[in-house]
Parts: sequence; structure tokens; C-alpha cells
Amino acid sequence: MSTGTTLVCLPFAGAGASFYRPWQRFAGEGLTILPLQLPGRERRLDEDPYTDVPTAVEGLLAELRETLGTPDGPHRVALFGHSLGAVLAYELAHRLVADPDFELVRLFVSGSPQPAEQRERRATGLPDDAFLARVNEFAGYTHEALEDPEMRELILPALRADVEMHENYVPGTDLPLPVPLTSLRGADDTLVTRDQAAAWAKVAGADFTSAEPAGGHMYLTGSPRELLSLVTAGLAAAGREAGEPCA
Repeated sequence: MSTGTTLVCLPFAGAGASFYRPWQRFAGEGLTILPLQLPGRERRLDEDPYTDVPTAVEGLLAELRETLGTPDGPHRVALFGHSLGAVLAYELAHRLVADPDFELVRLFVSGSPQPAEQRERRATGLPDDAFLARVNEFAGYTHEALEDPEMRELILPALRADVEMHENYVPGTDLPLPVPLTSLRGADDTLVTRDQAAAWAKVAGADFTSAEPAGGHMYLTGSPRELLSLVTAGLAAAGREAGEPCA
């Protein structure tokens, strides 16, 4: 069994797997970046997007199994998800801890309140322009592709489905997650407060830490170097707690 760790990355609303692929340059030895792809975008553009979290998690788990293959021993993985990706990662984490094919060493959730808390204002169901304005207001960030009419038409169905999935999300369990958990929030995030990010401690059944990288809600669209340094430190801490020898 490999001693390396695979960081499985779950997308924020409207994003595809390609967002995370450049992270491998900053990942360091022993850490492999594995983005999972939701349908309705990039190479899966012709597939209908998911509109509910349980169905999405089933699909993500199947993709993860197919990508990693049959293990000689448990696959050593960590999960990272931002915003919508945070709740997808949380629900997937509960599936992985019960699966002997996986050793989940840490969950990293980013830019998200704890699972039981939902924002009051919604974007689901609004006309296109109002919908995009509300989503941009939430994120404090506008993807340049949405300025191009043709690209906008391609992106909108998946973005709408993702927002609907996120805004209708209900946690699948109230049991604490028995793995270390790190909650990340951009220091200048105006969508998720410090207290909301810290409230992930309520669902953590093991070690809990929090950190605030520089930037706003979409801080991770800048250089991922600082973020991956935090991930590496979190994985090292999880290894020490598990009694693994230091490198």
C-alpha cells in the first residue's frame, strides 16, 4: 500500500475538475491532487447535472472508486471542498469512514457554514440576470466566462443545478464525523463569518482546527500555495495523531 495521500477535491458551484489540476505543482512529495468531475461541465458537458446532494455523493463515490481502482490495502485519502464542495465532501466523508477500501485521514471544508446552517437569501428560481447577480453577490467573484454569451449558455445549466442542490441541502446524518476536520475561511470573506466557519466543530468527532488564508470568499482562486501549506500541515498533524512515524 502506498504511503502517499490523495487529496480528493470537490468543486464549488459551476466549477469543473480543471480548476484544481494546477494545484499538483504546489502539492509537494507524497500528495496527489485528484479532482472529481460533476456532470454537466467540461468532459461531462452532455450529461444532466445533479440537483440533489445524495445523488451527487453516490456518483462521486462511484467515480472515486473507478479512478483509484481496486486497492491492495485501503486507499489513503483526504477530502477538500469549497462552498458547495464542502457539503459534498462532508457527506462523502461519512460514506468513506464506513468503507474498508478507504482510510480517510482528514476533511478540509472551505468557505462554508456548518452543514445544518443555510443562508437566508436564495438564488434558486430567479431569472438569469437576477440569478447571476445574486450568485456574484454571494461569492464576491465573477468568472470571466460568464461575460461571453455563448459560454454563459453552456455554464448556466450546471451553475443553476449546483446552486439548487446547495440551497436545498439537508444533512444526511447528525452523527459526528470520526476523523480530523479543518475549516478554512478567507480572512475577508463577507459571505461566511468566522463564527459560521468555526461552527464546523459541532460535527467534528475528532481533532478540529480552523484557519483563515488571505482573501475573500473565493480566496482559493489566487495562488494555492498558502492553502496547500495548510493542507500539508493538517495531514502531518493527522499522521502524528495516528501514531505514524515522522518522515
